[in-house]
Amino acid sequence: MTGPMRIGCGAGFSADRLDPAVDLARDGELDALVFECVGERTLAFGHRDRRADPAKGYNSLLETRLRAVWPLTAANGCRIVTNMGAANPEAAGRAALGVARNAGLEGQIVALVLGDDVTDRITPDTPLPHSGCTVGDIDRTLIGANAYIGADAILPALETDASLIIGGRLADPSMFLALLRHRFGWSADDWALLGAGILTGHLMECGAQITGGYFADPGHKDVPDLAFVGYPIAEVAADGSVTITKLPQAGGMVTMATVKEQLLYEVHDPASYLTPDVTADFSAVQIIGQGKDRVGLSGASGTLRPDRLKVTVAFDGGLLAEGEISYAGRGAVDRARLAAEITETRLRRVHGVTEDLRCDLIGVRSLHAHADYGTGGADTDVRLRVAGRFRDRERAEAVLWEVESLLCAGPAGGGGFRGRITPSIVTHDAFLPRADVPTRVEVLRT
Repeated sequence: MTGPMRIGCGAGFSADRLDPAVDLARDGELDALVFECVGERTLAFGHRDRRADPAKGYNSLLETRLRAVWPLTAANGCRIVTNMGAANPEAAGRAALGVARNAGLEGQIVALVLGDDVTDRITPDTPLPHSGCTVGDIDRTLIGANAYIGADAILPALETDASLIIGGRLADPSMFLALLRHRFGWSADDWALLGAGILTGHLMECGAQITGGYFADPGHKDVPDLAFVGYPIAEVAADGSVTITKLPQAGGMVTMATVKEQLLYEVHDPASYLTPDVTADFSAVQIIGQGKDRVGLSGASGTLRPDRLKVTVAFDGGLLAEGEISYAGRGAVDRARLAAEITETRLRRVHGVTEDLRCDLIGVRSLHAHADYGTGGADTDVRLRVAGRFRDRERAEAVLWEVESLLCAGPAGGGGFRGRITPSIVTHDAFLPRADVPTRVEVLRT
């Protein structure tokens, strides 16, 4: 087929909203709807969940999303492609079959893209280049490792009659590229076209970011009807040129500015953007306004793909303990600082805590850690957060105990204590040769 392909984005991260995706499935006249729901941390949490329950480890919203959109896409001839399988695509496939049966979706085919889980290929000697050490140096329990796999792995699934394709660590833009390669017959070494397809995927993968969501900044970059911001639609031609738009009734906007921001988002080198499929080159991209909520792009290219695949290696991070308390009014910053000093001193001397601690003044210097906003005026409102990672629960509980004790032990005016202890994970990056990451497709039928 050579006519333009119309692809919607149904999610830009694991917990993204559902109603804009339903709107696209119902009214978007789409050829495909992509749910991009995997990040490094969500994948690691998936491994943690699968270890606790072999039937878990996939995106917790998978069934909810499928119940809402699959009947619509099945009726409209629109395919769904997603990485909501996360750390357990097989279990996600079984869950999807349950949704189909309960919804009366007879004759549907689900294709699973497998092989990204490379946990058994990670050894204590595996280098972690960005961390300057090996897996063995981390001294934490390995819970899972997944390679970023690309369009080559997804294409065999598209060549089936599956209306739903589920994978694990399918690289974000590669899901879009696979659809375009299947539609237009692009070859695996046409680097210019592959780079153009990755441009589409990169623009679309974060959902409402390109329709004004992440763009919005009141008084500087105002966005209409942001509470009901819509998800984007890509209209892609056989030559790789693309128009980004949205449903006319959806909130938000598609402008030259929203598109430019997303074009550069998380791209460290626009002339050499590494993906599993191609080293994309966005440096000569032309952006042209095509009227209200329509922006066209062309000129993307690419060169030879990397010979290794990036791998996310996840470790058990122990228990994360967080204790918070607020101070308000004149001198609040100084009182919060004193409370932080008291808490850390007591955790070290009374409880024998040797682990690293974070003591942040939220509203003063948590994100901007080196800023100094003084002692604050009468209207100052600051929240102290004390946090640390621990291998044993007793020390984790000590953090909550000491922060809560500030309510009476001082300094003055503390209130609104909140504490929690949660399992945590730690991730690092590794690389594997492509030959070490074989992939396969498994077909399930309702």
